[in-house]
Amino acid sequence: MRYAAVKLLLSIPTLLIVAVLIFTLMRLVPGDPAMILVGDPDNAAALDDARRALGLDRSYPVQFGLWLSGLAHGDFGVSLMTGEPVLSAIAKRFPVTAQVVGLAMVLAGAIAVPLGTYAASRQNRRADLAIVFTANLLISVPSFWVGLMLILLFGVTLGWLPTIGYVSLADNPLEGLRYLILPVLALLFVEIATLIRMVRASTIEVLRQDYIVSARARGLSEGAVIRRHAVRNAFAPTMTLLGLILGSLLGGVAVIETVFTLPGLGRFLVDGIYARDYAVVQGVLLFVAFLHVAVNLAVDLLYPLIDPRVRL
Repeated sequence: MRYAAVKLLLSIPTLLIVAVLIFTLMRLVPGDPAMILVGDPDNAAALDDARRALGLDRSYPVQFGLWLSGLAHGDFGVSLMTGEPVLSAIAKRFPVTAQVVGLAMVLAGAIAVPLGTYAASRQNRRADLAIVFTANLLISVPSFWVGLMLILLFGVTLGWLPTIGYVSLADNPLEGLRYLILPVLALLFVEIATLIRMVRASTIEVLRQDYIVSARARGLSEGAVIRRHAVRNAFAPTMTLLGLILGSLLGGVAVIETVFTLPGLGRFLVDGIYARDYAVVQGVLLFVAFLHVAVNLAVDLLYPLIDPRVRL
């Protein structure tokens, strides 16, 4: 509990620093939300009224203080685009993003861990070289390009899968999966490559340890050595990378959601940036940062279960 409490306390200044950066960067972006709201740059009186209503006529420290005060009371502000509370909009759109990111993470782990372990057990052989070459190739390809190629192949040329739109899994599971296949694949390829490289490197390092040599000397088969001794000890660095990848996916899914027109957090964020909707951009970025910190905190708390040496 003390370990968890320390980690939790350390996350508070992290979120505060992120809030300062988000607020500052948004004020550096060119464009005036009041002008976008009014629509008439020559109407000075309407622009002044709009800035006063949005609180933009106050100093930056006052604006930041009011924003933090609202956050403390669960008020993320109101969207200029939709007129709805930002927190409600996030809650409505987050399940879409969570489905895409969650499926991509589960599939990436299920594919990359066995492949990376197998490559490490066949180090410098043909199978290992083929897996490493494929991973290096996949990691060099941007996810949005993969998404466009998937749309061209499976949507336009073959006509097998829908290319735009979204159907909730809760409403129609089978149809929902059809709409999620291409976005998930676009995210999956790059993440698989990163995980394969990490699992392979960690497993190779573990296989060089003395207790692995001792296990082999006792007559254990290579498969038993890897399953019983290597995989668990090699998984701790991979679990850290999984936490980091999950955080990066939550931020990077904006491009995929825009390509496939998914009504998730990423597309909501992009629309907010174009509309200079401060409340939306600040709220979504802070929410994603909070999820990133929460996921890494969970990873830290799981470490003692994976590696008992952490408790010492």
